[in-house]
Amino acid sequence: MLNAPSAAPAHHRLRLLDRDHSILAFNERVLDWARRPDVPALERLRYLCIVSSNLDEFFEVRAALHMAHVVADGPGRERAVNPVAALWAKAHGLVERQYALYNNELLPTLARHHIHIVSHGERSVAQRRWVKEYFEREVRPLLIPVGLDPAHPFPQVANKSLNFIVQLGGKDAFGRQNDIAIVKVPRVLPRVIRMPAKVSDGKTLFVLLSSVIRAHLQDLFSGREVGQFSQFRVTRNSDLAVDEEDVRNLRTALRLGLAHRHYGQAVRLEVSASCSDHLAGLLLAQFGLPHDAQYRVPGPVNLVRLQQLLDLIDEPSLLFAPFEGCYPRQILPGQSFFDQLRVRDIAIHQPFESFEGVIDFLREAVADPQVLAIKQTIYRTGSDPVMMDLLREAVRTGKEVTAVVELKARFDEETNINWAEQLESIGAQVVYGVVGLKTHAKMLLVTRREGRRLVRYAHVSTGNYNPRTSRLYTDLSYLTADPLLTSDIDNLFVHLASQVRLPRLNLAWTAPFHLHRKLIERIDALSDAAARGEEGRIVLKMNALTDEPMIRALVRAGQHGVKIDLIVRGACVLPARVPGLTDNIRVRSVIGRFLEHSRVFYFRQGDSEEVYLSSADWMNRNMLRRVELAWPVTDPHIRRRIIDECLVAYLHDRRDAWELMPDGSYERVPGADDPSSHGAQNALMDRYAVKAPPKARRT
Repeated sequence: MLNAPSAAPAHHRLRLLDRDHSILAFNERVLDWARRPDVPALERLRYLCIVSSNLDEFFEVRAALHMAHVVADGPGRERAVNPVAALWAKAHGLVERQYALYNNELLPTLARHHIHIVSHGERSVAQRRWVKEYFEREVRPLLIPVGLDPAHPFPQVANKSLNFIVQLGGKDAFGRQNDIAIVKVPRVLPRVIRMPAKVSDGKTLFVLLSSVIRAHLQDLFSGREVGQFSQFRVTRNSDLAVDEEDVRNLRTALRLGLAHRHYGQAVRLEVSASCSDHLAGLLLAQFGLPHDAQYRVPGPVNLVRLQQLLDLIDEPSLLFAPFEGCYPRQILPGQSFFDQLRVRDIAIHQPFESFEGVIDFLREAVADPQVLAIKQTIYRTGSDPVMMDLLREAVRTGKEVTAVVELKARFDEETNINWAEQLESIGAQVVYGVVGLKTHAKMLLVTRREGRRLVRYAHVSTGNYNPRTSRLYTDLSYLTADPLLTSDIDNLFVHLASQVRLPRLNLAWTAPFHLHRKLIERIDALSDAAARGEEGRIVLKMNALTDEPMIRALVRAGQHGVKIDLIVRGACVLPARVPGLTDNIRVRSVIGRFLEHSRVFYFRQGDSEEVYLSSADWMNRNMLRRVELAWPVTDPHIRRRIIDECLVAYLHDRRDAWELMPDGSYERVPGADDPSSHGAQNALMDRYAVKAPPKARRT
């Protein structure tokens, strides 16, 4: 008699959560900051705009993957052939909550501070006159309405641009009855306009560009009657598809691809809530979209642009109190970085400590005549020129400069192409990494002559070389002269430039070669030790956890008795505390004033502790399709500090933390509504804030 097949291992019975639902759940947690009454009014608006920006990227990157699974069944009717309908329902629900919050809470809150966005129906005679003058002077000269007919087909509508669709009565100048027109709104026009004091009655008044155009549509169609109309906005798939194996010059191919990004496959249509079914149907048909891709919104179709309000209102009481992180405390002022790093490593916890320490390290390297070579990866440096200016200066002073520029950093492609061309034009060696892989590792290597030796110094980081985001993201920078680690980094630079085989490394783990395997081996070693009765502990902090083999390894370890805490800011598909499956795994997400971005991996077996920092999240793309770096924190004092500040503080956060439930939902931790509760970011801000000098006492 054949034996009955054994039951599948428990970790295979666990049903993982859906990644896209998890991404939307993250945005729900961000939106909660716009709901919180203890948050200043303009900051609440900022969080609302952040959610809109995140949703734009979600649709640009993720939606096209699902569009093929919806099959049209007739006008206005679709049949879902997979669970994607539930995903769209969740997206619609999130957008509805956004606009309800905007209309019912944020606008009234701003009004209590005498800040108003004035619609056409609310404007006084003087205000309407001013808006009319503004329209004629600033807006109308840039608008070209397009009446649709066989000679004037539907115009190309760019990704996320503002447009109007208008139904016209009567006949055109040639006696024809073409009744639909499109008005494209140039991006150069500001979306938020402040009204002058002379018509504001002592208040701070604004009008939206969409409202200005809406009020004067009739002026654009002389001799025609404007009937139904609506503003609309189309989101398009914006993932650049370039076959790297089939192009001779990746930079040229990407620049050509960028020209077409604005006109990719349509994936979402936003229209005004009052848009007629007729006009909405015309737009859906024009863009080949199913009914579920239509979002009717009771307000501006692009909430992201409302961020302009923050720049137009000078009212510090409506913003967070300014925070200035201190200069990194481990860096001794007035002493050479090279002298300090020969004694010990240096860690910088951004933004609580300033990124200026990293810039000063590069600045000293550029100015030092004993420095012979500088190598740096460039992923997202942004438009701030400070680091690029330093690299250019290094080239001008005769140093060998190598820049590994990642051209495929999503939505930063054009900026990086421009930096690459500028560096190349003055003689820097610019390379673009490995075909088929994104270079996501953050590395800066300085080679210096010291007597008869060449000595290497390095900076590695969990974040980007971007001075602006370094003030907004939590990250860890690590400066070292460890000869083993700097040798590993040098070998990785050589590999990226020459594509020779990467030699066996001393300390670092890299993707796509070792990182995935090494992390799973660490988890499995703890799992085996726990099965033997030894104590095991894992604490991981990252932005996303979606890689299935790594998740299965964590589940196995938890089932063998390893206590596991996961601090995952965004998407996490591992369900926590499922009875009999993940009882020993707790997942929390911390959403604070700063974007959590550091990646910290902690493993303890008995009394032996290891801490790794990394550029990589635990996602399949990071492990197998990117060049990533993880390195051990070997200095015991820095290791204890990182455990305290990046792990323990966040595991005890009772202000900004959310717990993941077994069903994939998130709940705020008990006490989160109490402003006096412990918040990790608040505690770190208090620890590292620049303290104002005490005022002199009067005598």
